Amino acid sequence: MTDNKPLVDRGMWLPFILLVTCFAAWGIAANMTDPLVQVFSRIFSMSTLQASLVQFSYYGAYFLLAIPAAFINQRFSYKTGLLTGLGMAIVGAFLFYPASIAMTYGFFLVALFFLAGGLSILETSANPFVISMGPEGNATRRLNLAQAFNPVGTNIGVLLSAALILPNLNPADDAERAAMPAAQLSQIRQSELDAVMGPYVGFAVVLLVIWVLIALKPMPVRHEAGASASGRVPLAATVRRLLKNRHYAFGVGAQFFNVAAQTCTWTYTIQYVLGVTGATEAQAGWYLQASLILFLIARFAMVGLMVFVRPSLLLALMAALGVAMCLMAAGLPSTFGIWLVVGLSACLSLMFPTIYGIALEGLGDDTKFGAAGLVMAIAGGAIMPMVQGAVMDEFGAALSFVVPAACFAVVAFYGVFDLRATRRRAMRR
Repeated sequence: MTDNKPLVDRGMWLPFILLVTCFAAWGIAANMTDPLVQVFSRIFSMSTLQASLVQFSYYGAYFLLAIPAAFINQRFSYKTGLLTGLGMAIVGAFLFYPASIAMTYGFFLVALFFLAGGLSILETSANPFVISMGPEGNATRRLNLAQAFNPVGTNIGVLLSAALILPNLNPADDAERAAMPAAQLSQIRQSELDAVMGPYVGFAVVLLVIWVLIALKPMPVRHEAGASASGRVPLAATVRRLLKNRHYAFGVGAQFFNVAAQTCTWTYTIQYVLGVTGATEAQAGWYLQASLILFLIARFAMVGLMVFVRPSLLLALMAALGVAMCLMAAGLPSTFGIWLVVGLSACLSLMFPTIYGIALEGLGDDTKFGAAGLVMAIAGGAIMPMVQGAVMDEFGAALSFVVPAACFAVVAFYGVFDLRATRRRAMRR
């Protein structure tokens, strides 16, 4: 199978490039956030389960803001959604400054909620906009190309965390901190939280620049799925159609478990390394960096393979490989197990945009609300890390990787489901 259609419509390349910067931006945010579970666990002397509220706040905001984003896109335009999302994310990132002064865990969770809520609106707008920028036949490959720049951001995010946050953690453990005078402990925490705050405030400035560039660039509404004179599509009818569409509904479930697998893997890579090697957080952070470099390389490789191989086939194969690698890492906690955990990023590389593109295929006027459902599925990143954190507290970091193994299995079934559905449609023609 080959695809010779133009990837992006004429006149849409500059808007496409501006959107690519947004994909990189939320990659930076997500992967600066992943290590915060370990960071806040150390700073505030909390259990892994308590610290995993970082991911619950972050991905919970994604869930709650996706539907409002769909209303914005439907009533106005994708561009309005982009600017609204960026604006809210800018506020959230700047809130890290007063949070570092207040030195309370709850304030940081509020800042993360605002940041992630803005990114939810941004992502709900950007993904379907990219899909609409060219022929429907290669929409999944176009979205994979745009999403290929997301791991550029993720690598920057992990690099910032590894270089600016993790090395500034005081090595004192919970017992040593409990024995410290209150003034000394407060001074240590202030220094650590200042290190957390710095990269997020810098990120807010970057988002502000992107906001200005998008605001100044006209973006045609004619490319938007479901655009009409009134800009309105009946919500009740849309929801009924989406719920009855098994292909879409299964896609939302697959996206839930894909994001769960990704968040679990990247959130607990550091803990897996610490359990095996006894390294410091800063040293373990470089294994996470290596996994995201692999994610970046694999994402571009998958875009190339999709010229010749059906996306759903690649999805099924890589998800099945992810199951096997998770189970081996859980059963073999060793240096080999560490590299298996790192290698999971290659399996994850194509999943989000591929599931997204497959699930939205053929939705027409329902695309904007369909996109919101797929972004709400990011709630998998809020729930399953808490499950894995509880397993880790009870059984250890290695065995906890049975949780992402189960998540990969659901994604593999969706790939097989789409292959069978496509085959049935071809036989009817």
